[in-house]
Amino acid sequence: MATQRLEGRRIAVLATDGFEQSELTEPKRLLEEAGATVDVISPGDAARIKGWDKKDWGQEVLVDVPLDKASEGPYDALVLPGGVINPDHLRTDEKAVGLVKAFASAGKPIAAICHGPWTLINAGLVEGKKMTSWPSVKQDLVNAGAKWEDSQVVKDGNLITSRKPDDIPAFTEALIASLAA
Repeated sequence: MATQRLEGRRIAVLATDGFEQSELTEPKRLLEEAGATVDVISPGDAARIKGWDKKDWGQEVLVDVPLDKASEGPYDALVLPGGVINPDHLRTDEKAVGLVKAFASAGKPIAAICHGPWTLINAGLVEGKKMTSWPSVKQDLVNAGAKWEDSQVVKDGNLITSRKPDDIPAFTEALIASLAA
């Protein structure tokens, strides 16, 4: 990890039940170690959301802000973890898609990993962008007009994308570098 520090930076993680455990908890930990404050935002009024850990349900994570009360204003960046269940729910939630669009309109970094780019597709943000994702999301991105590549991290404008849990260090490093710039 870089020595860049993120004191005073605030990052939102948008997730719901079924997020890929490592794709939320590891970037959150690394961003906090770099000095950022990280808030988990989730639809509904649950105080916790449950992760998916490879092949079964994982641990719960505290929700800091309900989606109904969230806006992009206080945040410097947005993280969209993957898993299959989590982004499949978020991409059909108007408020979740609206929050993603608000971050994009404000020109703030949006970092999506694995299946996380599904929500970017529904927000209309991928056309003409270089991106990566979990392999099964490739065709969805291409169909939506993205230029897909098989790389650990792809940065295009304010979008940062990665493929899988193995890419988390590079994914988080790219977001830290973007915020520290």
